[in-house]
Amino acid sequence: MPVNIAELERRARALLGPDVYNYYAGGSGRERTLRASVRAWQRYWLAPRVLRNVAAVDTSVRLPGPPQTLLRTPVAVAPTGFQGLAHPEGELATARGAAAAGALLVLSSRSSRRIEDVGEAMASAGGAWWFQVYVMRDRDLTARLAGRAVAAGARALVLTGDTPVVGRKRRDRGEGVVTDADLLVNTGPLADLTQAEQAADVTFDDIGWLARLGVPVLVKGVLRADDARACVGAGAAGVIVSNHGGRQLDGALPTALALPGVAAALAGAEVFADGGLRTGEDVLTALALGARAVFVGRPVLWALTCGGADGVSDLLTGLTSDLSHAMALAGARSVAEIPGVTGPVQGNSLDL
Repeated sequence: MPVNIAELERRARALLGPDVYNYYAGGSGRERTLRASVRAWQRYWLAPRVLRNVAAVDTSVRLPGPPQTLLRTPVAVAPTGFQGLAHPEGELATARGAAAAGALLVLSSRSSRRIEDVGEAMASAGGAWWFQVYVMRDRDLTARLAGRAVAAGARALVLTGDTPVVGRKRRDRGEGVVTDADLLVNTGPLADLTQAEQAADVTFDDIGWLARLGVPVLVKGVLRADDARACVGAGAAGVIVSNHGGRQLDGALPTALALPGVAAALAGAEVFADGGLRTGEDVLTALALGARAVFVGRPVLWALTCGGADGVSDLLTGLTSDLSHAMALAGARSVAEIPGVTGPVQGNSLDL
């Protein structure tokens, strides 16, 4: 049976306290972008090929290096913070689940487990991971965290570029959910907690600054072709088309609508996507629109809540199976053979 993420979310909601559920599930403002991001993938229509001998379908992908990373699936784990609120093992369970499914993990700067412990868990399970970077007000603190991640085995750094300030969320303000102790897991004691807040003065120059650590840097939160070109021009290996799960600017473009323009603008650079992906067909659409791989965030949190590492593995394996089935129906024996799309469909309301 196809993965039913709506049912998984219902089960997770029953297990989580309302404050934690709203912290994970909520979006900014009136949540227009949050709602639109899921529906936007349905504005496209796939144009399947026929008579292509799809007796064997290969979902594997290679991601940037060095060394290049071969994964069994293009469905990866997006960075989400404070996973210890969902499960006692937090990011350690997510790491084991991702590795078991042959999927990439991106570890959040706001991890509830130490960077080195997650790196060790991934190494023990034979998995691959990247580290998401918020440039904090204290640049030295940022550099130390990123350097620790690289030393612990992170194969790339993901600079989040869409969070100069934190989006305001009506459903959730984080009050009573995330504690100071949670914030300090990886930073250690700070004389002033504002040192760990996001810096509002981040520029394209920070890409080169991070690249000096010796691994590829990708920029997450890109929705414009001109920004994508500027990121690559400043040294980024690629970009992740994302609206931060609808948690930053409300009214920002859904990823599905931004992806084609960004992919067309970049030649020789990697393009990835996250935001609102809920089915194997959504993943197929994103790959057809030019994404090398995709990231899922909230669904992983629901799977972690319900089943720990096994739940995460089952989710990622299930989505990969759904993708493989959809690829066969589309006449694609490999990710490289995925056919194009038609759309977006004019006049198909997103109910914004």
